[in-house]
Amino acid sequence: MGEGRPWLLVAGSLSAAASVLHLVCIVGGPDWYRFFGAGESIARAAERGSSVPALLTLAIAAVLAVWAAFAFSGAGLTRPWPLLRTALVAITAIYLVRGLALFFPSAMSRPDLSPAFLFWSSLVVLAIGVVHLIGLWRTWPHLKGMH
Repeated sequence: MGEGRPWLLVAGSLSAAASVLHLVCIVGGPDWYRFFGAGESIARAAERGSSVPALLTLAIAAVLAVWAAFAFSGAGLTRPWPLLRTALVAITAIYLVRGLALFFPSAMSRPDLSPAFLFWSSLVVLAIGVVHLIGLWRTWPHLKGMH
């Protein structure tokens, strides 16, 4: 896998950690939704006992877990997943585009999300995207034919 393997291992680990953090928010409840900046409407819905916040958060956690699995596959930990290169390009692009909100906060202006949440989450997501990009770039020749 060459020089990109460690980068994709880190990328997968970061996506997996983000997935677990989302699951922990479900268990932590409204206060955790507030702390991590999910928005007051989500926290209030959780307080009312609505299943919507948990279902949304579970869906995000599932997507992040799949993204982690693709990165681990690209790093050679598992057999190549179908559409591996295509998926890694898409995952990397999504992380980078979302992370660019750091430089264009008005693009994600939502009254229910604090500026601090938008700043920090954008910074974290941008960093994860850069790690994916480096890993993808360095493993690209090895991933040929694995799509």
